[in-house]
Amino acid sequence: MHDEDIDDEEFDRGPSRGEQRRQALAVLALAQQLVTLSEPALARIPMDDDLRELVLASRKITAQIARKRQIQYLAKHMRRREDEALDAIRAALEHDKADGRRAAQALHEVEYWRDRLVDEGDEALAELLAAFPQADRQHLRQLARNARQERLQNRPPHAYRDLFRDLRTLLSTSDDVEG
Repeated sequence: MHDEDIDDEEFDRGPSRGEQRRQALAVLALAQQLVTLSEPALARIPMDDDLRELVLASRKITAQIARKRQIQYLAKHMRRREDEALDAIRAALEHDKADGRRAAQALHEVEYWRDRLVDEGDEALAELLAAFPQADRQHLRQLARNARQERLQNRPPHAYRDLFRDLRTLLSTSDDVEG
């Protein structure tokens, strides 16, 4: 008997088989990410103790096939968790990724200024001082000059490294003041 009065919308068939597979593979990829995290990074991820123990147990296994099975087991347990718990884990991983990108960008900026100071000299120093008026002109000029001499004489890059350290401190303190 056909019930023509009932719409298809009344039947909640759930996600399709393909969608279920995509979701399962996404959780498996998440489990693999968790297993590869360092100890401090894993400590920042919000998860319950049972799941944390499974992640730590998965990390201890070194045999390739056994590790693959253990990660699949971890993913199976993760799929049983609430979606909110998995979303919190994903958000924490994205936050760590964004922090890493910001740190890399900050290092690139320091390298940019260091290379400009060594290559261009006083012109680059004037631009740096315009952007960061609290910088020590004499000290930075001396370090840039010494770094240039080290490069020309093929000596170890002591001043080059000191210049990098000083610029990193200068730029990080200016970020703290702005933020």
